[in-house]
Amino acid sequence: MINVVLCDDHAVLRRGIRDTLVEAADIRVTGEANGYSELKELLRSAPCHVLLLDINMPGRNGLEVLASLRESHPDIKVLMVSMYPEDQYALRCLKAGAQGYANKAGDPVELITAVRTVMQGRKYLTPEVAQMLADSLSQPTPETPHAALSERELQTLIKIASGRRLSDIAEELMLSPKTVSVYRSRVLEKLQLTNNAELTVYAIRNQLV
Repeated sequence: MINVVLCDDHAVLRRGIRDTLVEAADIRVTGEANGYSELKELLRSAPCHVLLLDINMPGRNGLEVLASLRESHPDIKVLMVSMYPEDQYALRCLKAGAQGYANKAGDPVELITAVRTVMQGRKYLTPEVAQMLADSLSQPTPETPHAALSERELQTLIKIASGRRLSDIAEELMLSPKTVSVYRSRVLEKLQLTNNAELTVYAIRNQLV
């Protein structure tokens, strides 16, 4: 039996994933968490072979949680799930130590395949991600400017480009407006831009939104 824990701040999405996974006779969902604090507490008692971890969560985002889990629970296999396009996050997740990346907009049944694949000790790659990985190995391309951004800076960029105000971003990420303002300043500096309008244009051109 494969014991699976879900970590996603959207209860409706967790329910949809759970309902999909329970259809498999060899998979059991042993717990759910809506963020890192709940997850830490849950993993003290709930058996977990595979963790389905959302990237975009308030507080500590999925990639930050992944880094912590690599130290505290190295035996747990992590499958990242997200609504973000695969070309923006999949390789980033794999390089950070995830065993796979699945898009929430994809075929729900693929999640069952993904869980079984990582449980076997293999990487789960969709054909699109496999092709990207092959391309990156055979024909290395220069990194885009936003590749130098931290996860928080990248989140800030995406949210600003999506029309969020700094106060809204601060609330969503559970940070102070001052901290978000600092992230915004760093993004502008690293990308050599001057204002939110230029940030938005940059994000659209690079298919970040």
